[in-house]
Amino acid sequence: MRITSINDRALVRLISETHHKPPVLRGLVDSNEEAAILAELEGETSARLIAEREGSPALDRRELAFARRSHDLKLYGQSHINAAFTYTRSTGNRFNSGDRGAWYCAWAMLTSAQEVGFHRTRELGFIGRYEDEARYVELLADFVGDFPDLHGPPHAALDPDPAAGYPAGRALAVDLRRDGHRGLIYPSVRHEGGRCFVAFDPGIIQNVRPGASWKLVWNGAAEFAIEGL
Repeated sequence: MRITSINDRALVRLISETHHKPPVLRGLVDSNEEAAILAELEGETSARLIAEREGSPALDRRELAFARRSHDLKLYGQSHINAAFTYTRSTGNRFNSGDRGAWYCAWAMLTSAQEVGFHRTRELGFIGRYEDEARYVELLADFVGDFPDLHGPPHAALDPDPAAGYPAGRALAVDLRRDGHRGLIYPSVRHEGGRCFVAFDPGIIQNVRPGASWKLVWNGAAEFAIEGL
């Protein structure tokens, strides 16, 4: 597998808009002090907060992003980085298991939209109703380094069928991490010509900031429209 050097800004990760808003519990109380009490209660069940406090079998808490000591220097995106590695599907994804997440992103927004749209469409297919609207926010991040690159001969990890591609991809990720690699470049499976990146290590995700907002709309068919907000 070839190694590719990158020094690129503003790779795009799309997250659900509901995960980008202020804490929903804040509206239930009248003061920051009361909000802190609710946050403490939430921390007893939040996978992200538990991992930040205690770690997990597959994730050392020291790997996660933490705020600087000075409140004025608190880094934007800390909770989003940590959430990507602590909130996972039980079955995992293409390059991560169910007990350790990863940061998936792409060089172009349309590529990210096709990737997240595929999963949403698949969920709608389970209920047999393609009527939906989903709002997403861009998280932009910078990456610098030398990374393995799957562009080239077809690899089993890129099989479009999750039942075949995901196990191969997870096995590859384990091997790459064991060899000291912190991320992987790969061609998008859902957007022809698209280029994707997955970060295995929270520490390589730099300069996270918000970008544009988008809406994906399904009107009775599996194909969806992408609209700017």
